[in-house]
Amino acid sequence: MSAQQDAARAAQAAGVELREVTDLDGFLAVQRLFEQIWRPDPHSPPVTTELLRALTKAGNYVAAAYQEQRMVGACVAFFGPPGEASMHSHIAGVARGLSTRGVGYAIKLHQRAWALEHGAQTISWTFDPLVSRNAYFNLVKLGATAVEYLPDFYGGMHDGINSGDETDRLLVRWDLTSPRTEPVSSEGGVVALGRDEDGGPVPGSLDGDTLLVAVPTDVAALREADSGLARKWRCAVRDVLAPRIADGDRITGFDKSGWYVLRKEAR
Repeated sequence: MSAQQDAARAAQAAGVELREVTDLDGFLAVQRLFEQIWRPDPHSPPVTTELLRALTKAGNYVAAAYQEQRMVGACVAFFGPPGEASMHSHIAGVARGLSTRGVGYAIKLHQRAWALEHGAQTISWTFDPLVSRNAYFNLVKLGATAVEYLPDFYGGMHDGINSGDETDRLLVRWDLTSPRTEPVSSEGGVVALGRDEDGGPVPGSLDGDTLLVAVPTDVAALREADSGLARKWRCAVRDVLAPRIADGDRITGFDKSGWYVLRKEAR
């Protein structure tokens, strides 16, 4: 099945229509949708209509998902360095209440089909490694590969999601042309970072070929309930993942119960 057919099936399953955004009214709708999702400082919106106009004029990707003409999701991406046949997906979001209905998946498959049609073979993006649903979506459902841990990548972000926390990110790369590999099972893995009865991080052991690294069950709720504990999780996950990935170890999956599966590579 072609990438276009995959995208069409995903859009139908999610009950949305995906199309490129090319006019000022559409750009303003994307800006407002992202502001509703992220609730940013009014002086620092995630995107602006001027930026979206410039990106599309230069041949980059701005697309949105619609339900009965209502915009319910959007994505913005731009091409990478010349000669790399790559794109970087800068921002994507789905309206509140629709995040579990397949809209995000439909957007990513539309982006994949568009990228292939325009000569790209990989798409990269970043996500917060503490957000378990995004880790599962990116690493398992899409089959992207984590390639770098980026501590406090964006610096302080003053919005309703990231405010008060450091902006660590995992950089992932999605190979658009290779078949997706099945994630490695977590069975038999050694717990490198676990959880205690109160939901806090507990350092474990690094003595094993397969390591399991826990994240909070719901970091967004934890930030609101106990920001100090959320910061402890930030540091604990960083202390395990950052040096291991820098040394060449690979994240080979993410268990639905909230564990990264990390495979040690021979040095």
